[in-house]
Amino acid sequence: MTKLLKGGKIADNPWRHVADGDDLPESGPVIVSLARWRAEHNALAGRADGLGIRLESGQSPEEIKEDLGQFAVVALEFPKFSDGRAYSHARVLKERLGYEGEIRAVGEVLRDQFRAMHRCGFDALEVSSDGPDSALEAAWQAALGELQHAYQPALRGPGPIWKLRQVAVN
Repeated sequence: MTKLLKGGKIADNPWRHVADGDDLPESGPVIVSLARWRAEHNALAGRADGLGIRLESGQSPEEIKEDLGQFAVVALEFPKFSDGRAYSHARVLKERLGYEGEIRAVGEVLRDQFRAMHRCGFDALEVSSDGPDSALEAAWQAALGELQHAYQPALRGPGPIWKLRQVAVN
């Protein structure tokens, strides 16, 4: 069962992922692929109930930079835990492209990645979990509190340790 973790809490998920060959529901927010967006741009742009786009790990957000205002959600796919391109894509969306909507991690999202996803700008995570909601929320809190320092600069969380060293030396 997939649950939506947002702000460290389980949240309702009104968004529906619609596969390329499936009919679009007449109402309700949907998330579509980049291929579908390109093929049905005019029809999708007029949706009143919310539109999101799902980018595969090899699809750069630069490909949709002109259309970002159309999307309330950009879902970045993790096809396997060892494919980290979505981390970079999240930072590009927030820092370079100025995207202010929700960035959502989808696919193989593991507890060990929660902290890094948060630091890179993800706002929501679709997580496979059969356990109680409280256990998933506790895992989120534990992941954010595990490490006090980081080596890389990020959008959220502590600054990089090299900056702390620099301040201590000066």
